[in-house]
This record gives sequence, structure tokens and C-alpha cells, in this order.
Amino acid sequence: MTMDIHEILKTLPHRFPILLVDRVLELEVGSHIKALKNVSINEPYFSGHFPFRPVMPGVLMIEALAQTAAILGYKSFGESGDNSVFYFAGIDDARFKRPVEPGDQMILEVWLERKKASILKFKARASVDGDTVVEANLLCTTRTIL
Repeated sequence: MTMDIHEILKTLPHRFPILLVDRVLELEVGSHIKALKNVSINEPYFSGHFPFRPVMPGVLMIEALAQTAAILGYKSFGESGDNSVFYFAGIDDARFKRPVEPGDQMILEVWLERKKASILKFKARASVDGDTVVEANLLCTTRTIL
């Protein structure tokens, strides 16, 4: 399965400037997802991080992976819409391998490792031109909101 930005907007609650997934290239329900984030100089954080050498903040690289994981979770377990949201429960073993700069295209890959009750564990990796830029294990929880 693939998803364009319109389908992503129907799935995730995030909006500009924090929506960090542009397209889903591949999704196997209950297993894995591959998505992309086009990194543009027009993104608001580049004016301050850093003006002399713009790099994408590591926390936003992790957020892009978490949003990709949420798409996989929503599509795998049918919990999307106005009354369900995914939250971070933990980040383990995060490693940043190299900076991400304007003009890069990050490929976001996430694998579902297990689900127990409302907790999901994911293995996540982002790469640029085939080189890993960040990897981490993510724990997320889903909550029904009123």
C-alpha cells in the first residue's frame, strides 16, 4: 500500500509545521512501513538551527520516525480519526550517524516488533542516499480521547 499527502492528512492529526511525513512508499499492515520526508530550506527551524550551517534537529528526525510509526499503527490496528491518538512512551538506543541538510530526502523505515495491549514497540531507521542518519527503538501508546 502507498499513501499520498492527502491520505496521510486523513490518518495523522499533525499539521504544518510539525507534519514530517510527505509520502508513504510502502506499507505492509502489521509489519513495516517505508515513507519519505523531503527536507526543504523553507522549513521554519532552519533559520535558527543553524543560520551558518542549517541542519535538521535530531528531535525532529525522531519525530518523523514516530509519525511514520503512528501511520503503521493506525493502519494496522484501525485506530485513526478524531478519538484516537498515538503518544510516545519511550525512545531507546537512539543513535545519530550524520546530519540531515536542506535538499536531503530522508527515507523513513519502521518495523513493528510487538504489540501488547495499547503499547507498541517499533524498530526505526532513517537514511539519506542509502546511508543511515538515525536509528532508534520507539515505544508508543494509543489513547482514546473524547
